[in-house]
Amino acid sequence: MIPFSILDLAPITAGSDAAQSFRNTLDLAQHGERWGYQRFWLAEHHGIPGIASAATAVLIGHVAGGTSSIRVGAGGIMLPNHSPLVIAEQFGTLESLYPGRIDLGLGRAPGSDQLTARALRRNLASDADQFPQDVIELMDYFSASQRHAVRAVPGAGLNIPIWILGSSLFGSQLAAALGLPYAFASHFAPAQMMQAISLYRSTFRPSVHLDKPYVMLGFNVFAADTDDEARFLATSTQQAFVNLRSGHPKQLPPPVEGYMDKIDPQERALLNQILSCAAIGSRDTVKNSLHAFIEQTKADELMITSQIFEHSARLKSYEITAELRKGLAA
Repeated sequence: MIPFSILDLAPITAGSDAAQSFRNTLDLAQHGERWGYQRFWLAEHHGIPGIASAATAVLIGHVAGGTSSIRVGAGGIMLPNHSPLVIAEQFGTLESLYPGRIDLGLGRAPGSDQLTARALRRNLASDADQFPQDVIELMDYFSASQRHAVRAVPGAGLNIPIWILGSSLFGSQLAAALGLPYAFASHFAPAQMMQAISLYRSTFRPSVHLDKPYVMLGFNVFAADTDDEARFLATSTQQAFVNLRSGHPKQLPPPVEGYMDKIDPQERALLNQILSCAAIGSRDTVKNSLHAFIEQTKADELMITSQIFEHSARLKSYEITAELRKGLAA
């Protein structure tokens, strides 16, 4: 059976704070390691009240230091926000501290609104266009025989797996051209998923990094003892998406009974589209959804995300998912 991994946005729940979010993140990673998850990724976002993983490399170090075997990485670093050399040094440091356990996923979106992006010193007109060159420059800093005169110390000569992240066809083409593994953000932007997968696989060029295509897909899971309970838990994420898309992001709200019945048709259509790659329900319901998604996409790995308000319920959702993976393998 394919590997399952964890994507954590380090959620800050309503009435809580970043410090508690970080404690929950480490606890989830430690449980995920015991449950057999392949990797634990954190995503770079800025200026969003409900997401605490802005200083992504710092948080990766915290998680890697509190675990022993699970791979830990970025899903991803928004490279246009940074100098490639800085990222090479940061992840060279992480790989030196936790050898053989660090992943580096790269995206070209700002991970923020435009005002916040400007505060990050981004040149909005050109930075995204520079993304392929920045990826190549970053890869060179990790090379044992780099072309640049400037060296990344630590970083040079370290074998850090680089992934290209995307939610459109651009990332799939770049990953294929560079011979890198590809992670598609189907957990929140599934519209072009099948087209991107097909384009990546059909145009992939083998490289020293990878000899054949490798696709990881984001997938939402809200698993509980009953379908009704799972639908209730999922309303926190549903509210968060509506808040974000309406320009009013907030801390992750508590679940609400009958939320989908209280919103207007436009918001309902938005959520049905955003969360079309999701399993919401009891064990049997989630198992069937996982099986159908894997059959449809032929994914090489799933990156599971469960944005659930109560930490104990979030742990249970991931535990159920890990158990179901073993059942699917059998």
